[in-house]
Formats: sequence, C-alpha cells, structure tokens
Amino acid sequence: MSARVVVLISGTGSNMEALLAAAADPAYGATVVAVGADREAAGLARAEQAGIPTFLTPFSGYADRAEWNRALADRIAEFAPDLVVSAGFMRILGREVLSRHPVVNIHPALLPAFPGAHAVRDALAYGVRVTGATAHFVDEGVDTGPVIDQVVVRVEEGDDVASLHERIKAVERRMLVDVVGRLARHGWTLHDRQVKLGSAPSVNATEENR
Repeated sequence: MSARVVVLISGTGSNMEALLAAAADPAYGATVVAVGADREAAGLARAEQAGIPTFLTPFSGYADRAEWNRALADRIAEFAPDLVVSAGFMRILGREVLSRHPVVNIHPALLPAFPGAHAVRDALAYGVRVTGATAHFVDEGVDTGPVIDQVVVRVEEGDDVASLHERIKAVERRMLVDVVGRLARHGWTLHDRQVKLGSAPSVNATEENR
C-alpha cells in the first residue's frame, strides 16, 4: 500500500514538484494526497493543476501560535497522512502538530551546524570548506530534530550565497525524494535520536523523543 503524504509549502513548491514527479511511479511507495500552505503560494496552483487537493491555513487568521497550530493539525488530519513533508514551509511547527503527525524537513546545512533561516550565509561567513543538506524529523526546536540523512556539498572558490544555495537546492531535491521514498517503503523507528529504516513507524518511539 502506498504511504499517504501531505506536503506543506510557503512558496513555489519546487521540492513539492520533485515529490509529485517521483510519486507518479507506483514503485515509489508514496502518494501526495494534499498540499497545504500558510499563505497564497504559486505551489498551490501547481498542485491543483496536478489534481492534488490543496488547503490554506493563514497564520494571520488565528489569535495565537497555538491556535494556528491546532487548526493546521486538524486540516492535515483530514487527509489521514502517514507522513508530512515540510517543503519550504516557513513556519515553526508546534507540539499541536508534531504530537499528531511525523514531519520531515530539509535544511541547507549539515546540522547541527548552522541552524536557522540563514544557514547558507552563515556557513560562508564562517569559512567552512564543506557544507550540505540535512533531512531530519521536525521537533519543537529550530532545526534540532533527529537526522535522517545528510549529503555534503563543497564550497567552491568564488561562491556567494546565491551560487552555493543553488547547488545545495539541487542536492536537497534529490535527497528529499530519496528519503521520503525510503520512509514510505520501509517504515522507520526512532529511539534516542537514532532513525532506523526497515520496520513500521513507531508512534511511541517517535513521541518519546519530542
């Protein structure tokens, strides 16, 4: 049976499109059942063109962060996903979402180095010779969740933030497709921050690490 995936976006949804292309192959093991956003985004129109249901949960429509998180968790739950993918989603998710749904995110650095919104800039400013991309489960911190996979990207002479970020984005798309497919086909367990593939998802193991 194909795993059900909800994708969250805030922009154009290039990572979402990579997932949709991969999911067109039945052997991939995952089906994108909905795409959600916190704001009007070009990616929503692209998902609708592909026949994928979409939903919008704007942050400004709620009294506080907790209320918004509860509303988002409820919208996600309508599609009964096995996995949620944050694909360029620019909001920090709270316990109201994370206690109900396992969420995967891609970050443009080798965590725990350079967390936060300016990872590529910060890596260049520090003078590292290699950086990369990290796929991780989301927890309540900022890019602090358990690591699923990482890929190294070398910093080339003459790189600026834009050129380095473009190379990282290409790696991110490939890694996201690979990671979501493996999680969908093989399942996972999470214990003491160690993600292991090859068995059914364990809710208890996931929650005890949040």
